[in-house]
Amino acid sequence: MDITVVGAGGWGTALACLLVSNGHKVTLWSWQQHDTDNMLKERENRAFLPGVSLPAELEITSDLKAVSGKELVLFAVPSAVMSGVAEQAAPMISRTAIVVNAAKGLVPVSLRRMSEVLQDLLPHNRICVLSGPSHAEEVARQLPAAVCVAGCDKAACKTVQDVFMNSRFRVYTSPDLIGVEIGGAIKNIVALASGVCDGLGLGDNTRAALMTRGLAEMKRLGLAMGAQADTFAGLTGMGDLIVTCTSQHSRNYRTGREIGRGRKWREVLAETEMVVEGVYATDCAYALSHRLGVEMPITDQMYRVLYEDQDPRTAMWELMTRRRTEEAD
Repeated sequence: MDITVVGAGGWGTALACLLVSNGHKVTLWSWQQHDTDNMLKERENRAFLPGVSLPAELEITSDLKAVSGKELVLFAVPSAVMSGVAEQAAPMISRTAIVVNAAKGLVPVSLRRMSEVLQDLLPHNRICVLSGPSHAEEVARQLPAAVCVAGCDKAACKTVQDVFMNSRFRVYTSPDLIGVEIGGAIKNIVALASGVCDGLGLGDNTRAALMTRGLAEMKRLGLAMGAQADTFAGLTGMGDLIVTCTSQHSRNYRTGREIGRGRKWREVLAETEMVVEGVYATDCAYALSHRLGVEMPITDQMYRVLYEDQDPRTAMWELMTRRRTEEAD
């Protein structure tokens, strides 16, 4: 297929390399011309995916017209800028193109999911979401991974499955677009909290409790939005939660760890070019849970730590001394 990947961060670059290795004609779009120039010169994305050679067949550009006439357009930009980038690209995308979102988050203020944004701007296109436990660093180095593609159009999902799947990158399909997207967004909040716990010097028992109860929050919110319960036991729920809460590759985990050590998140983020989605997802999920009347105590405490300067130890105490409940609650 003729494909354009919109977004040259680590994940977009890794997926572009994977698609080239699968025999597709691929163009990678970067919004900054100097990044494009550097990648063309060095055949490496040193800013976001250092140490990985970019295939000679991969075309790289900063001209968004690269989406024109393509059979598949993959968006891999941060959730906060998805609306703006997609709005610029929309008039140039063919109505017959399959549009895939690979970002994990919610839109600030409107609290919409990524697929909702894309569908509003591209009402005639078939929209899918690619998500799951998949660090860009490992996918780019061809280490085995499994992900899920979700969408309302079964044929489109199967096409995306065929386009991405190979012996090192296994792709499953799912009809549960809501569940897959909510899992991808909320797991970043729990990963922040997991890092905070490690920064505080807490142990494996704490992390296990946090991840388990975080999964319960994720499921609770998803069900309130119309998701399927089984989705949260799968790759885009439990699977993504495990990898994001435990890996040094996870920007959310690393940021949370620094917060637990006493640093402010804005100070930590100022030191990296990469987006830490969990910081913004916390704000969105906090607002969304209160709008829907869904209890999410871990999200509430992370919101207070991030946006109200609550001490992380106080947040842990608040979680441990909540009212008594049954586990199913």
